[in-house]
Amino acid sequence: MTKKIILLSALALSLFANVNAQQEERYSITNLDINDDYSNFGTTFYGENQVVYASPTKKRSLIKRNWKGNDQPFLDLFIGDISSDGQLENIKKFSKKINSKYHESDVAFTKDLKTVYFSRNNYLDRKTALNSEGINLIQLYRAKISKNGDWTDIEEMPFNSDQYQTGHPALSNDGKTLYFISDMPGTLGLTDVYKASIDSQGNIGKPVNLGPKINTAGREMFVTISGNDELYFSSDGRPDGHGGLDVYVSQTNENGITKPQNLGAPINSDKDDFAFIINKITRRGYFSSNRSGGKGDDDIYTFVEDIPINFECKQVANGVARDKKSGALLPQTLVTLFNKEGKKIESIIVGTDAAFKFDVDCENEYKVVGEKTNYKSDEEVFVTSTELDLELDLTLNLKENEEFVAKSNKIYIKLDPIYFNYDKYDIRPDAEYELWKVINIMTKYPDLIVEGGSHTDSRGRDAYNETLSANRAKSTVKYIIQHSGGAISWDRISARGYGEVQPVNRCVNGVRCSESEHQQNRRTEFVIKNPEVLNLN
Repeated sequence: MTKKIILLSALALSLFANVNAQQEERYSITNLDINDDYSNFGTTFYGENQVVYASPTKKRSLIKRNWKGNDQPFLDLFIGDISSDGQLENIKKFSKKINSKYHESDVAFTKDLKTVYFSRNNYLDRKTALNSEGINLIQLYRAKISKNGDWTDIEEMPFNSDQYQTGHPALSNDGKTLYFISDMPGTLGLTDVYKASIDSQGNIGKPVNLGPKINTAGREMFVTISGNDELYFSSDGRPDGHGGLDVYVSQTNENGITKPQNLGAPINSDKDDFAFIINKITRRGYFSSNRSGGKGDDDIYTFVEDIPINFECKQVANGVARDKKSGALLPQTLVTLFNKEGKKIESIIVGTDAAFKFDVDCENEYKVVGEKTNYKSDEEVFVTSTELDLELDLTLNLKENEEFVAKSNKIYIKLDPIYFNYDKYDIRPDAEYELWKVINIMTKYPDLIVEGGSHTDSRGRDAYNETLSANRAKSTVKYIIQHSGGAISWDRISARGYGEVQPVNRCVNGVRCSESEHQQNRRTEFVIKNPEVLNLN
């Protein structure tokens, strides 16, 4: 394949998800009539009405000069007029000054069409340079147009090197950024997308790798810029690929770059698909492919984009739920995302790592709320910025409820134990402090309905213990009502004696226990009969 000349692999690095229904309907493609048995590829718009592309050319020489990579003639640049149906006609050589005896391909023009960047073998001023292995690599060059219309002042880019390759140029809409492909030191994969600044004098800055959002361990190649700084490139290193090189697109702006989107079928196939360009007004474009059914090695296809791509600015809200006091993680916390209007967007019950993650839109206000049984809910309001794919770090700190506790699927008022002396039901001084907690809580929550349940130890007859526990329950309830100052009525709190049937330890009939163990069972507890009014879950 001819495109494999553009960035060669180890010895000769080559320069070079499923699709939903909408992707299938987005493009209508047509194979160009100019395609032949050779490899034609790598289109670039020259103004509004012409296209430049690469194609092999037999040189007029007594000696046959074919490239060993595919036994085809070396590439030259050609230019053709765009017809009404996207076909290319009136084909001719692009420039005798730029075309050489080696490969030329993949060009980018400034908006005024006075400067061109192009890929060529490492050949300048009739001098050929080789790397340490004796290979003539692909390099990136620039030329300017003279007053008489000839391309002149050909120069190599300052970041070129005999030891690695550069090529596949593209220019940002404002002309201030040059994008290109290289396998220079620091590359993340086989070939990566880089960028370099261009100042008002045309000086080129240092190369900057676009990083792992764009580049993979595989090949990123054939970068182009279209529309509103839409960066198109091909990659064979992404898990949602269809096979070989697939075309992807990201949108760039001053805030970053969006996550690449696979263009899907019919642009992408199970073969190599690359060199995608599109007119931002007419939405007609071109791409290259070696897919089945083509005419030659690589063919150029034209297409019309019927459904525009939607570039969504997204950010990620990451966070964890923690206990506010201890800082411990809180698994099983329900975390809910709400929009500015309070509409629920998404919920998650966090796992053992207590982590949650939500995709959110840029420039919007959101609220996350964490809820867990026996904890007071916590919330955090945040506003997203315009920065693409920014990750926000959030923490929900839930405070353990100090008023209530959940046990055996019931909600109790959280108290220190209210104990009774053996065979007694009068209120001990240490119990009064705890009963005042009940009074305060029931005053705070005027709709709360409570049952005061009392228990005895296992000593004594069962019937007697039932009566004793009932008396203990009545005494606690009476104390609460009498000391509430009228805030708590008899219809809000009831008394019930359970006798010895609900011990909290092993001390049942026939088991020898210490006095302290029996004391644990002589207790009164206050269970909430209508926990829904508390909204504790």
